[in-house]
Amino acid sequence: MSQQSLRRATAERREPREIPPLAEVRRITEKKRDAWWTVLLVDPVATPLVRQTALRTRITPNQITWGAFLLGLGSAACFAFGDWPWLCLGAVIYHLSFVLDCMDGKVARLTGQGSVFGAWLDFVFDRIRVMVCGVALMAGQYERTGDVTYVWLALAVVGLDTLRYINSLEIFKVRYTMRKQIKARVRAARRAENQAELAFMEDLLRENPEADVERDQAVGAGAPGEPEALAGRAAVPVGAGLSAEADAPAPVRPAKQVIDLHQEFRHRFPAYLRARSFLLRHRIRTHLVSGVEFQMGVFILGPLFDAVIPATIVSGALLLVFELAIIYKLLLSTRDFTRTIDSFEQPVSAAA
Repeated sequence: MSQQSLRRATAERREPREIPPLAEVRRITEKKRDAWWTVLLVDPVATPLVRQTALRTRITPNQITWGAFLLGLGSAACFAFGDWPWLCLGAVIYHLSFVLDCMDGKVARLTGQGSVFGAWLDFVFDRIRVMVCGVALMAGQYERTGDVTYVWLALAVVGLDTLRYINSLEIFKVRYTMRKQIKARVRAARRAENQAELAFMEDLLRENPEADVERDQAVGAGAPGEPEALAGRAAVPVGAGLSAEADAPAPVRPAKQVIDLHQEFRHRFPAYLRARSFLLRHRIRTHLVSGVEFQMGVFILGPLFDAVIPATIVSGALLLVFELAIIYKLLLSTRDFTRTIDSFEQPVSAAA
């Protein structure tokens, strides 16, 4: 590197970043839907820290990821001692580790420093942290009590955390495959019949939580959803048949076909929709016990109340219940997918 380039890089490091006010930082960095533990107990602390970190330092997201990982190892060391004061210290350090773990992604979004490698590093370090802390916690309790139950709980913690992320990955792959097949059918239909542009309902709702709440209320009351408002143009809801026509006047831009792969689930559980609407208003996702809450139950609540066994069992059971609910929701989604694919076949059969 030349001297001129070195001086320019040094000047850039010294020059303060232009960081927006806290309200704008919240809009940029906080997810529109997140775990309730994160929304209530982490974001109020992490987001102001993210703004100050980006404003006053040049710390990178990967460096924050390393810091969270090292704090996690410190938490594991405290758990290994087994006594209650050490358990409390380990629980506090684990929560601080999780706060840092949330900050790395926020700093990346705020400063534009995100990277594919950083996402991989964050994921791998999370899995290692859970494994090391789970083994250390249960080993310390086994050393203190001699109860072999803790050996089985160590295996359960590692196994459930692995199951959670394997299941999440496989569900993502199945949904991606369904979307890919639907998009291929729509492209073929559009070439043949000049049909409308394609959009998926869950993508539109993910970007517009307010419309998501309104749709839940409409479906829960027995009224149809309004994909037109979500698409920002005349839309043709797809899934019950591609021949449906929008009632709105012909727009200047082409209509957008909105495919909803969660129709059956929404109509089958109207009570769920009312609770979901309440949670969405507060940015809380309806998957109330995911990997985050499972970890907090095992590594924070259990040690703080010196109730490692019951906290681990309850957290693990709730995690399994919500994972099964996701699998059931996926099953209903595949039925919507089948009906959507069949709706493409009907015009072909009629023409034959």
